[in-house]
Amino acid sequence: MKAIILAAGRGSRMGSMTEDKPKCLLEIKGKTLLATQIETIHNGGVTEIGVVTGYKRELIMQYHDLHEFNNPDWNDTNMVHSLTMADEWLSKQSCIVSYGDLFYDSSAIVALIKSQDQLAMMFDRDWLSLWSRRFPDPLSDAETFIIDKNFFVQEIGAKPLSLAQIQGQYMGILRFNPESWNLFKSLYSGLEDTARNKIDMTSMLQLIIKSGKLPIKGINYEGVWGEIDSQDDIQIYRDV
Repeated sequence: MKAIILAAGRGSRMGSMTEDKPKCLLEIKGKTLLATQIETIHNGGVTEIGVVTGYKRELIMQYHDLHEFNNPDWNDTNMVHSLTMADEWLSKQSCIVSYGDLFYDSSAIVALIKSQDQLAMMFDRDWLSLWSRRFPDPLSDAETFIIDKNFFVQEIGAKPLSLAQIQGQYMGILRFNPESWNLFKSLYSGLEDTARNKIDMTSMLQLIIKSGKLPIKGINYEGVWGEIDSQDDIQIYRDV
């Protein structure tokens, strides 16, 4: 099992905080997000970690001994495109994939390693308590997330009309095996150029669900976690 951290983007919503470094090098409680993730992933039992770089890649590689997958077009492409840069790993073995602007504990990694599903994702059923601290209106930054009784994801990524359409929050941590990755890659390459350049990760996951070719298993996470999307998040998570 290997792990891939997606850290190609600048994080423009962070403003001046990412003027001289990528978002994954922002600090929470005295440690960068990237260093925290590396430690968490190692503690979860994964020894080999790769990172998809882009913006100010030299700063990431200067401080961390990681396998690098570089996205030279990071400024004109999205996270899905960045993930395809790691095809060399994903097409050959099971890999955990994590967004670079997260923190969480090693139980998430352990759960994904144990999963027998071809494609699995971590989600938080208690998402509302965290989102209520981050946003005056939690629905303003939430997406639909519906699972069945066996925790297979039925819908993800749409704009919700009510809290009833959100049974959890997708955390940005996935596990692919080669079969699920090949389906992901096939659906992505089949998109028209304009759609391919704009599609986000949850929309890609919804395409897999709609294809009916592969179920996506949701795994509930009960630990402390967070994602950094704004300058306000930095202060909020200092208190978590």
